[in-house]
Amino acid sequence: MSSQSAPAEKRVVVEATPAAVAERVADRFLTRLRARTRNGRIAHVALTGGSMGGAVLRAALEHPRTASIDWSLVHFWWGDERFVPRGDADRNAVQSRAALLDHIDVPAENIHEVAPSDEGMTLDEAAAAYAAELARFGTDEHPWPSFAVCFLGVGPDGHIASLFPDRPEVTVTDAAALPVRNSPKPPPERVTLTRPVLNASKRVWLVLTGADKASALGLALAGASYSSVPAAGAKGRKRTVFFVDEAAASEVSPDLIDQSY
Repeated sequence: MSSQSAPAEKRVVVEATPAAVAERVADRFLTRLRARTRNGRIAHVALTGGSMGGAVLRAALEHPRTASIDWSLVHFWWGDERFVPRGDADRNAVQSRAALLDHIDVPAENIHEVAPSDEGMTLDEAAAAYAAELARFGTDEHPWPSFAVCFLGVGPDGHIASLFPDRPEVTVTDAAALPVRNSPKPPPERVTLTRPVLNASKRVWLVLTGADKASALGLALAGASYSSVPAAGAKGRKRTVFFVDEAAASEVSPDLIDQSY
């Protein structure tokens, strides 16, 4: 990988199609979970929504290694959530449950959802409550867990979680979770984790497909300003990997593509 074109710690893994990307990511995900939990260690995971977020979880459900994971040791969180009623199909948690969580033997208390809009909390209260829940599993360094894997989708505008370009949320460093109003992408009200929480993850995996993501990927790899291209500021402590299809990789220099990961 060329250190002149992109930071050395950022890897780009390319598969031919979105389906192949989902299968590759699911395989890597289950490998990491197995390595993390085989000796009884807890694994915290941050999930993402969107078409690829669901596709990865569906591929994981169908993978034979899923049966060998001790799911009682895995805790699931979300990088962001739409502030809508609990059963609303727009909720990332609803999508994740349908794709995987409702089909595996994971304890209910290991699934950490953002409060929905129809159970008595305001948007600000939901964000504060999520920050408090994160703090219950904090480390010596931070009042939040260190995710073994943090999944992030990337929008055509370069947004990650609900951190959108040129908005104040992307620069906040003194909170774990924030309310988001007037989101440029509907629904307008959301709760998002902040960059310090995302970047405390051991591994940040950005999963993106389609030609409409090619520009955002190119800017993220080129080291654009994270305030203008939030995906450029995503960085895991051990690994930062962009899992992409050929369409999204159309503007990526071949020397940036990792053939070994």
